[in-house]
Amino acid sequence: MARKYSKGAQKKVKKAMHERKKGTLRSGKGGKGGKVKSRKQAIAIGLSEARKEGKKVPKKRKSKKSRKKKS
Repeated sequence: MARKYSKGAQKKVKKAMHERKKGTLRSGKGGKGGKVKSRKQAIAIGLSEARKEGKKVPKKRKSKKSRKKKS
């Protein structure tokens, strides 16, 4: 089943992708982490910004290590 994201979350990701294309998207607190070149990282930044604003975004996926410990 497809994951559901709100329109506000989609706009945040779209904005992050445009900033990455222009070369102005930066990672880390206050943009001190350097330029973002990865598409996946740009999407992650957009989703995390949407989460902070309280938009409807599914929870982060758990890592494979933590899933294996349960079973």
